[in-house]
Amino acid sequence: MCDQVMRKYGASDSIIKEATEHEGLFLGRVLSQSKDVYRVVTEQSEFFAEVSGKYRFQVRNQSDYPAVGDFIMLDRESGENGNGIIHHVLSRRSAFIRKAAGKSGDEQLVATNVDTTFICMSVNSDFNLRRLERYLVLVWESGSTPVVVLTKIDLCEDVYSLFRAVDAVGMGVDILGISTVANEGFDDVMSYFSKGKTVALLGSSGVGKTTLINWLTGRETLQTQAIRNDDKGRHTTTRRELIMLPQGGMIVDTPGMREIGLWDAESGLDKTFNDVEAYFETCRFRDCTHTSEPGCAVYAAINAGALSEKRWQSYLKLKVEDAYSENRADYIKMKNEKFKNISKHNRSLKK
Repeated sequence: MCDQVMRKYGASDSIIKEATEHEGLFLGRVLSQSKDVYRVVTEQSEFFAEVSGKYRFQVRNQSDYPAVGDFIMLDRESGENGNGIIHHVLSRRSAFIRKAAGKSGDEQLVATNVDTTFICMSVNSDFNLRRLERYLVLVWESGSTPVVVLTKIDLCEDVYSLFRAVDAVGMGVDILGISTVANEGFDDVMSYFSKGKTVALLGSSGVGKTTLINWLTGRETLQTQAIRNDDKGRHTTTRRELIMLPQGGMIVDTPGMREIGLWDAESGLDKTFNDVEAYFETCRFRDCTHTSEPGCAVYAAINAGALSEKRWQSYLKLKVEDAYSENRADYIKMKNEKFKNISKHNRSLKK
């Protein structure tokens, strides 16, 4: 089987080997999604596809459905005879999952199989270290590698002070500064792209993600809107989409996120706040709650100025939120299992 196109789209040896286990089906990758219809690419062409009825019935969680970036197995290699049918989603090397916006509290799969994630934050009124910590937790949890990209640096007189502030919470994460207006930082950004590599963009609405993509592709790939009078950009992207760059590599654009809810992100918290958790080992008492105990290393560090009070409070807030989402995830899993068993029982009664 010729796999040059799919390797260009990031298919590794392990993915290609896994694909051969599904005889009679064809390997593809999800480029975008609009409700229940997916735009996919295969070795032959791009076309639209939808999941099979059997697959839909077997799904246990929302994150089991295909998402942008997924490698999938289809019943055809082209769309000449109608939409393709997706029968399987192959193993994911990374998966960016957040709590869906609104009151439902369900999980939402943003993108998969991402190698590097650019956390975009403009240097104007969007700059927010607490939001950055939240993004870092989610990206580390996904299995992708975060890179902080400060956009619109032409608007800031002292960008290096912002670099230092980001470095204080980024714990060694790469930091880039770019200006599409001044054409500054292009080579630094492009160093993360190569054949088969996927980079995702995350950030609030109006930080310049769409402009960055147009800058990288060298054409008006996506529509942009002018900055508002209140110094905030206008929201443009309305769906996730994987785009091939002419220089090689792919970029995933995502809509601006008004809510960045955690979803079972324990390991992401550990990586983002390892400087905070390092103090736990030197507390006088092993079961220290870091509230009022004597000999608490955390509050000693805060009083000495070695640990920011705001960073400590941010850690506590995200820990509580993650514990809640983890309990909810267990509840949803139990509920889905219950409905599957009820459905199975009803089918057996009809026989």
